[in-house]
Amino acid sequence: MASAGGGALSILEYLGGEDGNRCGYCKSESGNISHGMWAHSLTVQDYQDLIDRGWRRSGKYVYKPLMCQTCCPQYTIRLAALNFEPSKSHKKVLKKVWKFLETGKVTHSTSDGSVGEPMDSQADSPISCNISMREKSELSGDELKPLSAELEESEKEPGEKQIEPQGDSSSAGRKADCLQSANVEAFNHSAPKPGIGADANKPPCRKAKDIRKERRLQKLLLQQSETSGGPQDAPVTSKPKANCGKSLEEFISGSRPEAAAHNLEVKLVPVSMEDHEFVSSFDLSAALFAKYQMSVHKDPPNECGPEEFSRFLCDSPLEPETCPDGPSCGYGSFHQQYWLDGKIIAVGVIDILPHCVSSVYLYYDPDYSFLSPGVYSALREIEFTRDLHKKAADLCYYYMGFYIHTCPKMRYKGQYKPSYLLCPETYAWMSIENGVPLLERSKYSRLNSNAREGDKDVLTELGRVRILHKRTVMPYSIYKKRRKGPSDEATVKQYAGLVGQTCAERMVLYRA
Repeated sequence: MASAGGGALSILEYLGGEDGNRCGYCKSESGNISHGMWAHSLTVQDYQDLIDRGWRRSGKYVYKPLMCQTCCPQYTIRLAALNFEPSKSHKKVLKKVWKFLETGKVTHSTSDGSVGEPMDSQADSPISCNISMREKSELSGDELKPLSAELEESEKEPGEKQIEPQGDSSSAGRKADCLQSANVEAFNHSAPKPGIGADANKPPCRKAKDIRKERRLQKLLLQQSETSGGPQDAPVTSKPKANCGKSLEEFISGSRPEAAAHNLEVKLVPVSMEDHEFVSSFDLSAALFAKYQMSVHKDPPNECGPEEFSRFLCDSPLEPETCPDGPSCGYGSFHQQYWLDGKIIAVGVIDILPHCVSSVYLYYDPDYSFLSPGVYSALREIEFTRDLHKKAADLCYYYMGFYIHTCPKMRYKGQYKPSYLLCPETYAWMSIENGVPLLERSKYSRLNSNAREGDKDVLTELGRVRILHKRTVMPYSIYKKRRKGPSDEATVKQYAGLVGQTCAERMVLYRA
């Protein structure tokens, strides 16, 4: 990606970690263990590479869970947005919002996330707030994007599971053929027989459950043929719709009658004090954040004021960038503001990066929780990712933060398919369908089953790590000779090992 500016630098302070802190997921007082960095500035490419190694940001604080030691391992999860098809539960939410906007009527269902929807995935911060170099208030908040934990297992469409290839393509083809013949034979055995006196020239009547079974079989075979033979982290491509129902785009962007009961407008606003729309809507947005935090998370007013709002959701280390082959809005941090009839009712905080839209947080007016805003905003962000892909070919993924299998209310993210989890040892993307059985057996798992594969960006040359010391950027080999006092080689080596050789050579590590 060619940056317009070209001179931006990522400047970070490594803060270490490994001291246990309170966990917002299991409520352990000292089980949450992670490494942390303070990002003074961060290019979008560097942050893309960091999140592809398990890092996430909360404001300007960037952290990486120590997966093999932390109480609740947090696996980076991403969705192949171009291949996404809304599930039955997703469609219920889309139809509900559509009907509300068109007619003003509200429908409620216990299976679409509208009843008892946990508006946020967790109330407490999963990251360390005990960073001695920063004020605690600068690091407060929850970086995870709330969607909905109400996507019941019972709502999964039969046959929706993606079948990942095992072995070579010929082997996968043989397995698919065997499965097809076995299932077709089983289906034929269960086919209805003509009754006494039935017309021999007419086909026998078929039960509804048999028709559904046949459709499930056809869908399964279609998914097998689409997934066999390809690498799991290959670029995704658009697929033809498997059914004649409405597409995600038609649900969200379809035209409505002029006499619609409500008007919903979604504005993309850059997070910048130089942007007029961001500045003019700041007070309204901050007030909405406070209402959400106090109502949903029971935060006291002094912990969700404008300053806390700014530090948590407005301060971003990302340097805005544009390039000719990128999206027209550019890359960086944005707020997607949801305006209903001229009133701001929700804000989705996102980062637009070279390969993805990364979801950061959502806050909204609890009075509109009946619209399942967590689910609806996620679907809109997926559709937005697909729209950006039309201009930026490499931008085709939707990152949903962390998947935490030990926390049942965080498993809903796996219902957005096809999704992939990041292996904590090789940093390769693995199908969630293959990863979940491993996590059922052990909360920490090397998801990549190929024992011969390792970290492809492992630290190999410590001397090439870039250091900022006394206003001068230099390689570590030079800095080491100039430094006075005790050696900090162990700290620099730990930092470089966590960010990888590529980022260690490109980013700048500040040393006092």
